[in-house]
Amino acid sequence: MPRLFTGLEIPADIGFALSLKRGALTGARWIDPDDYHITLRFIGDVDNQSADDIAASLDRLSHSMRFSVRLTHLGSFGGDKPRALYAGVEPNESLSRLQAAQERVLQRAGVPPEGRRFVPHVTLARLRGGNGMDVARFIAEAGRFEPLSFPVGRFVLYSSRNSVGGGPYVVEQGYPLVA
Repeated sequence: MPRLFTGLEIPADIGFALSLKRGALTGARWIDPDDYHITLRFIGDVDNQSADDIAASLDRLSHSMRFSVRLTHLGSFGGDKPRALYAGVEPNESLSRLQAAQERVLQRAGVPPEGRRFVPHVTLARLRGGNGMDVARFIAEAGRFEPLSFPVGRFVLYSSRNSVGGGPYVVEQGYPLVA
């Protein structure tokens, strides 16, 4: 059974720049830059027929317009018990529209609604055993985050193995966006 999600690929040069943010952070398991992405919609474990139906349904969104994404800051999820360090995405109407369209198409294909609010980001590290103060100190010591921008020409359907932290991720199908 494949575990699926949709997302945006991170260009190699942006991935390299993000990888330079690595450092000494208690409990951090740093993500391989090849696995950096922006998740649009987690789908989960599905059977092969459902995977085929989902892939076909996403084809309807290939007419969406191209846009750019801008990463602007470091942040963390989890408050006092942080679970992830991420690079945050500047609010972007085109990105939000694409994600909402995917949500609608996937629900029509039988995927249950997403229970979490969409917060676009690139996970840099999964955290375990650290505390909020350590993460806040790490972010403060990382210095100014120079914004990183890149054009988005497609979204992809990824698969992952069922493991802690996911990766490596495999692009199962790409869906080009129009100019």
